[in-house]
Amino acid sequence: MTKPSPQKHAQHQLSETRFWIQRLSKTAIRALHILGVAISSGGFIFHLDKALWLNWWLLAMFSGVLMMAQEIYRSKLWLIQLKGVLTFVKLALLASITLVPQQQPNIYISVLLLSVFIAHGPAGLRHFSIWHRRVIDEPRGGRKKNLNG
Repeated sequence: MTKPSPQKHAQHQLSETRFWIQRLSKTAIRALHILGVAISSGGFIFHLDKALWLNWWLLAMFSGVLMMAQEIYRSKLWLIQLKGVLTFVKLALLASITLVPQQQPNIYISVLLLSVFIAHGPAGLRHFSIWHRRVIDEPRGGRKKNLNG
C-alpha cells in the first residue's frame, strides 16, 4: 500500500495560521448574523418602528449572504443538501412577509425555529441530498475545503 505523497496531502491541508484565520472569520460572521437577527427580532415580532431595527436587519441579511457564500465556496453540495435547501426556504418565507404582512410574527418565528434545525440538527438531516435522496457529503480527500464549523 502506497502512502500519498506529501505534496498531495498538503494540497488538502490548511496551514495552522490560515485555518485559524478562516475559522475565526467564519465565527465572527456568524456572531454578527446572530446579533443582527436577535436585535431585529423585536422589530418583526412586536411591529416596532423600523428605524429602531432596520440596520440590524441589514446586518443579519448581509452576514447571512456571506455565510452562504462561504458554504457554497467550501462545497457545491451545500446547494442540494437540506442545510442549503432549507436556507433558501427560510429566505422564501422571509420574502413572503411582504405578501402576508399580518402573519409577519408567525413567519419570522417559524424561520427562527427552522434555523435551529438547520444549524444544530443531526448531520444525517443536514447532509441529506434532495437530489440523491440520501445522505451525501464530499468524499474524503475530495475538493471540500478543510474548514470545520
